Amino acid sequence: MNADSGGGIDPGVIELAARVFDLARFGATEELAAYVDAGVPANLTNDKGDTLLILAAYQGHADTVAALLSRGADPGRANDRGQTALAAAVFKQSADTVRVLLDAGADPDAGGPTARETAAFFDLPGMTALLDGAGT
Repeated sequence: MNADSGGGIDPGVIELAARVFDLARFGATEELAAYVDAGVPANLTNDKGDTLLILAAYQGHADTVAALLSRGADPGRANDRGQTALAAAVFKQSADTVRVLLDAGADPDAGGPTARETAAFFDLPGMTALLDGAGT
């Protein structure tokens, strides 16, 4: 949604949301954590249903993922296409991020495609081992 769509959202709010999503993408952990601590929802989603957690996980920012989880981000929340942060981290083969999400209770069988299905489809045996608990 853009500022002139008639949705009545203040352009400053839209600008802030865009900034916060960029912080998640680029792994600016301290600044992002400060925004969440100041009231930005840890489960904020964009127009595709991607959460801050999904964006940080997709980029392999394990520290940012951990900071969001410690502030209440839902590790099982899926975007509009059914993708979870765990499946995103598996796809990007970010073992540290996968471990952080698993430790937080992320379900390897949630979403669609699931993290397990993603690992199998892309033939990622290291990720499959992590999901099965053999890689820790």
